[in-house]
Amino acid sequence: MTTPASSASSAAPAASGGGGGTHPPAPQRTGAAVWGALAIVYVVWGSTYLAIRVTVETVPPFLSAGGRFVVAGLILAAIVAWRRGAGALRVTGRQLASAALVGLLLLLGGNGLVVLAETSVPSGLAALLVAGVPVWIVLLRRLSGERPGAATFGGVGLGVAGLAVLTVPGFSGDVGLGGVLTVVAGTLLWSLGSFASGRLPMPRDPLAASALEMVAGGLGCLLMGLGRGEQHDLVLGEISGRSWFALGYLVVFGSLVAFTAYVWLLHSAPLSLTATYAYVNPVVAVLLGALILDEALTWSVVLGGAVVVSGVCLIVTTERVRKRT
Repeated sequence: MTTPASSASSAAPAASGGGGGTHPPAPQRTGAAVWGALAIVYVVWGSTYLAIRVTVETVPPFLSAGGRFVVAGLILAAIVAWRRGAGALRVTGRQLASAALVGLLLLLGGNGLVVLAETSVPSGLAALLVAGVPVWIVLLRRLSGERPGAATFGGVGLGVAGLAVLTVPGFSGDVGLGGVLTVVAGTLLWSLGSFASGRLPMPRDPLAASALEMVAGGLGCLLMGLGRGEQHDLVLGEISGRSWFALGYLVVFGSLVAFTAYVWLLHSAPLSLTATYAYVNPVVAVLLGALILDEALTWSVVLGGAVVVSGVCLIVTTERVRKRT
């Protein structure tokens, strides 16, 4: 849910470590490792919308999300302890609180609401709506006193224009306004979590931070599911094989692989560059729909996808220019 090369100017301050004091910002980079992590987030997260849709066919939304993230977080914590020693998981009280807050914003608020919405909203439409994340990010940067360049705003505008073209056919059919607004609320909370992670005293180790965020966010989802009474709708014997497979895919690839890459990107790359995944994921979702579900590639999908990619290129180019100046 992230590197060699020279340092870049950050879209947001890097996370500080240590108990309460601030530390020099982590270097912002745009080298091969960043592009590799972005490729994982682009492709894997583009496919998770379909996996979520299949999972919630027979598993309640918040319980499925909570189980997914708690399991993935505990596995990642075990890997970190095995590879680096238990000391790698030691954090201060402030770091733990920050990681928990970010995890709740990203996973309970952001991902949890999207999973809830996908009980009634098609996965492709959900992916298109989530692409509003960069708009919230730029707005949050502006409200915090930063002044994103005109080209950054232009890239956001171009991306939104492409998404409008993509979304027109997506809104056809019987899709309730409540589901759409639920996804939009999720994108705002996800953006707040991403923005806050660069301004709070987070754990220095991105993998440890990812594990703590997943456990905290997963526990939050489980409590929400129990509060909604989802346990009464959970019958293990009635969970379909494809839902089990999709849930396993989400644990391994959506959480352990892609979310960890995303957290690493939040620590290591410009935020506006990291946020471009929200433009690419819908394109991936549409392409997967065409390849796997034989969905037609209409002219509006092709045109909208091209405009979206153009917006991503403009934002990336802007970040490289800011890095050099």
